[in-house]
Amino acid sequence: MLRLTIGSPFFKIINLGRLVGLLAILAWSCSVPEQTETVAERLPNILWITSEDNSPFIGAYGDTFATTPNIDRLAIEGVRYTNAFSAAPVCAPSRNALITGMYPNSLGTEHMRSNYPVPDFVRFYPAYLKEAGYYCTNNVKKDYNTVDQPNVWDESSREATYKNRAPGQPFFAIFNFTTSHESSIHSFIPNDSLMHDPATVPIPPYHPRTPEMEHDWAQYYDRVQQMDAQVGQVLQELEESGLADSTIVFYYSDHGGVVGRSKRFIYESGLHIPLVIRFPEAYQHLAPSAPGTTNDRLVTFVDFAPTLLSLVGVTVPDYMQGNAFLGEQATEPQPYAYNFRGRMDERFDMVRSVRNKQYRYARNYLPHKIYAQFIEYLWRAPSMRSWEEAYLAGELNDVQSAFFREKPAEELYDVIADPHNINNLADDPEHQEILAKLREANQQWLISIRDVGFMPEPMMLDVASDSSTTLYEFARTEAYSLEDILPVAEKATMRDPQYVPDLINQLNHENPVIRYWAATGCRILAEHAGAAKDKLQTLLDDSEVSVQIAAAEALYHLGEKQSAVNTLREALGDDNLMARVQALNVLETMHEDALPSLDMVEKIIPEDEEQRGYDVRAARQLADKLTEMKQSR
Repeated sequence: MLRLTIGSPFFKIINLGRLVGLLAILAWSCSVPEQTETVAERLPNILWITSEDNSPFIGAYGDTFATTPNIDRLAIEGVRYTNAFSAAPVCAPSRNALITGMYPNSLGTEHMRSNYPVPDFVRFYPAYLKEAGYYCTNNVKKDYNTVDQPNVWDESSREATYKNRAPGQPFFAIFNFTTSHESSIHSFIPNDSLMHDPATVPIPPYHPRTPEMEHDWAQYYDRVQQMDAQVGQVLQELEESGLADSTIVFYYSDHGGVVGRSKRFIYESGLHIPLVIRFPEAYQHLAPSAPGTTNDRLVTFVDFAPTLLSLVGVTVPDYMQGNAFLGEQATEPQPYAYNFRGRMDERFDMVRSVRNKQYRYARNYLPHKIYAQFIEYLWRAPSMRSWEEAYLAGELNDVQSAFFREKPAEELYDVIADPHNINNLADDPEHQEILAKLREANQQWLISIRDVGFMPEPMMLDVASDSSTTLYEFARTEAYSLEDILPVAEKATMRDPQYVPDLINQLNHENPVIRYWAATGCRILAEHAGAAKDKLQTLLDDSEVSVQIAAAEALYHLGEKQSAVNTLREALGDDNLMARVQALNVLETMHEDALPSLDMVEKIIPEDEEQRGYDVRAARQLADKLTEMKQSR
């Protein structure tokens, strides 16, 4: 009987997914593996258990308030990673990184549920596993933030299970639990029905201790406990099936969460995830260390697909941007983990982040937008509404109020001394060396991956609508010269008046992306950019609607309110969905000055209340505010 083992010279020579798969399937089709064949001689089964929207609120991670006996036991039996991070602090872009092994801000898939296509050569990783002979199942969530590749799964449904594979066939199976999802705190459970006590629940210092905040935190800990029970059920089923001794088990969450300022935000609370990997005895040679140990290697979601392929002996494709951290193709540990934030539902933002083992650096490219932009889904949480009410009532301290104010251009946190990321060290003289080092690392990363996110999304939508190219490919053409764009974006967003003359010159640039950033810089600098007023006026007729909107926003803050509102009102009728969202985002900040746009805002809102497109969500919020203002006059 022909046997292929991961460590055999023959396997190393061929190491081609398709050929390995054909040979493996041929061997399995003859009979069930002989009794003399050891488990270690077979390709390992791999089980991924994924929970949603939870930071390491896990006993094994030191959270004494959490009730997570099953994950705690898994950590004792496996390796607990202490520096694992999602790619983004929200699900769909992070899942895009997982399924592709690439940075979504390189592919053009960074914005929440944008669904822009990726190049044909980008294959979802289960395709490689299937070719290597694996039975691949997904139960059940996809949410890949791009055009689906459904044929990569043997099964993808609520009934999908590894039990349907052929006899002796190795499996890769995902079980995804939504129990701890953000929506779990939208439905109120009375305090006396909670398992965790609201009065004693730990609350981070950036949250006020309102009754609603206490309740949501306690209810959320309940949901994590329920999720842990589901993890236990899957592990018990694996044990009862007799497959535990041949299966490598991963447990991780899809990003941090879930109470306000965690999910969606570039902090440890939104990005730091639990990751535990258990290796059965037969596959301990693939483990980085013994059971019950910890590993502080920096790991992000772009590393998961390469690691999976490395574990099963499939050559990692060159286009994947992550690094395998297990298996024969594991690389040396990387010095940095990179993260990003793009548009979150109906609100624009742009943040890039670099993390080493002690510090997190965040670069805010739209610092004039407050952290707490209203997002309809986020505001469904009672805790979020109570937090805003306490802010408006003047009841918060500076740490709790910061969420409702404009952002600094740069943030730097010592994540060991300051795990809640509330003490920004970016202006601290003693931290200028590490600030400069991480700033440079961020810039090098953006250039190396050709970050397409510097293109405003209305332009991205136009490019993606052209079937002749993808955003990834467009970002590698002369039309998107990131080496020219990035310096302008950096100057535009540093809040430094010395850059005004250069920004004024760039308002005439032939590249519309550069004109957009120059206009955005004038908005950020506000009254300091008064000398740009005349050139900004000419941009109200720019060929790119996103440039028109950026110029209008800048002019509004230079006192040219009527022409600014007229331009934004006209943009609400644009055929480009994201142009409408961009204009609505700006009008949202203008209060009563936005009243002349009310008729156009209302035209966006359909009669069907179930429709929840991002322009519709933003329009409903703005229409309600403007109508109330109009009635109170």
